[in-house]
Amino acid sequence: MIITASLFALLTSALADALTGAPATPLFNGKDLTGWVNVNCDSDTFTVKQGDDGIPYILCSGVPTGVLRTTEMYENFTLEMEWMHQEEPGNAGLFVWSDGVPAKGVPFTRSVEVQIMLTPDVSDDKGRLLYTGQGDIFPIHGAVMTPDRPHPAGWSRCLPAARLTKGKGEWNRYRVTANHGRITLAVNGTEVSGGTNINPRKGFICLESEGTPIRFRNIQLTPLPDANPPLTPEQCALEQAGFTSLLHRGLPQWKEAKDLAGHWTLADGILTYDGKGGDLWSTESFGDFELIVDWRWHGQSQGTMMRQRIGPDGRDLTRADGKPELVEIDEWDSGIFLRGSSKSQVNMWNWPCGSGEVWGYRTDESMTPAVRAACTPSVRADAPIGSWNRFQIVMRGESLAVDLNAQAVIVNAILPGVPAVGPIAIQSHGSAVQCTNIFIRPISADR
Repeated sequence: MIITASLFALLTSALADALTGAPATPLFNGKDLTGWVNVNCDSDTFTVKQGDDGIPYILCSGVPTGVLRTTEMYENFTLEMEWMHQEEPGNAGLFVWSDGVPAKGVPFTRSVEVQIMLTPDVSDDKGRLLYTGQGDIFPIHGAVMTPDRPHPAGWSRCLPAARLTKGKGEWNRYRVTANHGRITLAVNGTEVSGGTNINPRKGFICLESEGTPIRFRNIQLTPLPDANPPLTPEQCALEQAGFTSLLHRGLPQWKEAKDLAGHWTLADGILTYDGKGGDLWSTESFGDFELIVDWRWHGQSQGTMMRQRIGPDGRDLTRADGKPELVEIDEWDSGIFLRGSSKSQVNMWNWPCGSGEVWGYRTDESMTPAVRAACTPSVRADAPIGSWNRFQIVMRGESLAVDLNAQAVIVNAILPGVPAVGPIAIQSHGSAVQCTNIFIRPISADR
């Protein structure tokens, strides 16, 4: 009897049902990408193809770098899948217990990565094996895990106990068991790696695009019983559902002044501005929304300048002699315009009060003291120059809230007269800046 790949998948699925009492669920229907969300890749990065053997597969082009995630979050389960690299070397991954959007400044999510790599083993200059293409498991971007075996360099990474991965053009089978904070991987029928004490231990499942083409097929998930008592919120990944990326190849969702075009460029998910053009405006308008923007300064500053110190009430501070209280800084300046208005600007700058300040309202003397104070950052939360920052901006009616690097810097600032709907923009104010992970989701009236 000849056991084909599809028959093998059916037999292993039936065995899983018998052991757990729960039916296996196909995560790939063989027709389209229903049940999956393209988080930050192009529309043609992940496509469905029909194999020469009649078995459909998901083809990942590897470009740009990013992830395709499930629409549902999962806690305890066994997942089986087949994969085949088309090139050597090849690089990709399976992310387990993942957040819904990428971590700050990177195209990947906080999760545990099950390595899917086709490359020679890599060692350091001391001869210690660092990583392989044979089924390594490791936490990324804030997830934590204790590897089953200590890593030679002390990393939180489990190297495989055996080398069983097949080469280019051959199908490999992974069986991943993720259960109560423990994960194990079997490669082509033999368990080779694992880890414990994982957090988070509930989240999405992702397929990773990372530079080279790869095929995935026969993706099946068998649920296992949930934790009892239930997991705490701290043990679960961030759902972050409903966000849409505003960065796509060719920047179709943005426009700049025609006479100043060419100063904003997008490469591998990073939007780079050279500081010499004009503002970059979204082509779509938004009402109430949540906006994520990762940003960092790059290149050279605009030079050393004297800038005003600002009090917690939003007013400029003065010295005892009545003169302005100034401080010398390296000048970096940009911002996010909300709802089509430069007045409702969330500042990105290097002033002493920190980013998040709303200049147009804070400096408007016709506004009440409460309005001006609320538009002043409560804390300076900026990362060092050259490091990534993350804005999380919420606009609801006339109310604005801004978190910077997970710290609340603007809380319920009321912006009287702010337009109800309008585009957003990244400001040109002379400084070179980079942005990535720009995501937006509308806020409905009942949310």
